[in-house]
Amino acid sequence: MPPESQIPTTASEKRRFAVRLALFYSAVFAVSGTHLPFFPVWLKAVGVDAAWIGIINALPGITRFTTLPYATAFAEKRHAIRAGMMVSVFATAVGFALVGLQHQPLALLVIYALTCIMWTPVVPLTDAYALRGVVRYGFDYGPVRLWGSAAFAVGSLACGYLVDSIATRELIWVIVAWAGVAAIAGLLLQPLDVVRRKTAETHAGKALLHDAGFWLVIVSAALIQGSHAAYYSFSAISWQVHGLGGLTIAGLWTLGVIAEIIVFALSPRFSLHPSSLMAIGGASAVVRWIVTAYDPPLALLAIVQLGHGLTFGLTILGTMTLLVQRVPSHQIARGQGYYAACSGLLGATTSIASGAIYAHIGEGVYYAMAAMAGAGALLIWSARHRLKTHPQSEESGG
Repeated sequence: MPPESQIPTTASEKRRFAVRLALFYSAVFAVSGTHLPFFPVWLKAVGVDAAWIGIINALPGITRFTTLPYATAFAEKRHAIRAGMMVSVFATAVGFALVGLQHQPLALLVIYALTCIMWTPVVPLTDAYALRGVVRYGFDYGPVRLWGSAAFAVGSLACGYLVDSIATRELIWVIVAWAGVAAIAGLLLQPLDVVRRKTAETHAGKALLHDAGFWLVIVSAALIQGSHAAYYSFSAISWQVHGLGGLTIAGLWTLGVIAEIIVFALSPRFSLHPSSLMAIGGASAVVRWIVTAYDPPLALLAIVQLGHGLTFGLTILGTMTLLVQRVPSHQIARGQGYYAACSGLLGATTSIASGAIYAHIGEGVYYAMAAMAGAGALLIWSARHRLKTHPQSEESGG
């Protein structure tokens, strides 16, 4: 049997796979576009205080390093990555609907935790499905992934408009509606060929965990992406306190996503090594968070938001490229699970800490985020020479 990357495909097959994947990315990230900026706003509207908001917002991160790795490994072992994606988005829609029926912090904590158990595997499984498609069909990850970012912007803008038009306590139903759309989009995903495995299943995860280069990549990425925790949890709340309306807040988030889309669209032209892309992303985050800590005027804040294309966009592009290089195709879902687990551990810790810090010093929390991003940038930069050689070979299935 020829390697997966050499299986003949037609242009129509490649295009059909990419279009359906782009649609699913769009639906999934439309949920995130409403959830990330405005779920904390909804929590505040139903009477949840800042400390509880920090704890509740830590739940996605907690499930990433507890239950998510088991979910991705199970889906990979059962050759059910696509099925896992479909089940997860359907269960997520149901879970958010149940969240919307609760206003007490403890009840919200429990139901949201169960929802996150189903929600957090969606993106790692989708990225694993996408990266297998990259190997199978030979398309670029960035231009397909950008549709998710575009949908994030649309979802954020639509929700921002509604903030000024409907009661803030009703925002949860916008999230539920987008989750329902994602569940429908999941039905359109087409199956991928079963990936050839030459490594014993029982040793696959251990071999990956013994790869020092793999750890350097995921820890660096987790530090840089984790530095966004305070932004995700408290930017909308802080901007509301300073008098910005819902549409303006959504517009600021959208500026960042537009920059991210541009980076994804231009990614096939990038010639820098992916470790350098990650280092640039981390260094840019240091600057971004320091400026944000000063509570800049709206015009400067808008410029700073454009840095999201570097802090998030370049970091994820570099991370995904390095994972394709270092992780065999038959282990890619497991690799995504480990990456999500590491990100979740740091993200959950950072989210809880940022809630406590924000309650005491407000925007000063961004100085801690800058230090975290700087550590990630230094780590990946110091490892750049090691990462220019990678262990994956054609025989390993990648």
